[in-house]
Amino acid sequence: MTDASTISDGLVVTIHYELALSDGKVVDSSKGHDPLAYLHGAGNLVPGLESALVGKAKGDALKVAVKPEEGYGERSEEAIQVVPRENFPEDAEPEAGMHFQATNPNGAPIMGTIVELKDGMVTVDFNHPLAGETLNFDVQIVEIRKATEEETQHGHVHGEGGHED
Repeated sequence: MTDASTISDGLVVTIHYELALSDGKVVDSSKGHDPLAYLHGAGNLVPGLESALVGKAKGDALKVAVKPEEGYGERSEEAIQVVPRENFPEDAEPEAGMHFQATNPNGAPIMGTIVELKDGMVTVDFNHPLAGETLNFDVQIVEIRKATEEETQHGHVHGEGGHED
């Protein structure tokens, strides 16, 4: 039986967090919102943060700097593509800075950001917006509990702070 007093795989962990970049800019936070609940070990957090939380207990607070290779990866020039405007729906009005969802060759959804429109061509960046960034997390552990069988099977938390059925 898994001990639910410290964080390990298969437990539901609830945290408050703030995410800032190296320049100090806060890009995400649970402050003023419900804390985030996730299933530890199911890949619901960036790997560097998840590994830093192992063994921590309710009430613990920590600051974690996650390098790109343990976060959203390094930026890749191959993820920047130039595609014909016709690849977008006729009624779409693409513009620089716009985010959209597409599908990769395997049919899986991927997010892209339009970088430039020029001469009937659209430059799209499929890198994660935080790729190449060191992620600075300030985390407080609010709760640790055993996952339900259904949460374990589904690979995510159900109920408050997680996935609502």
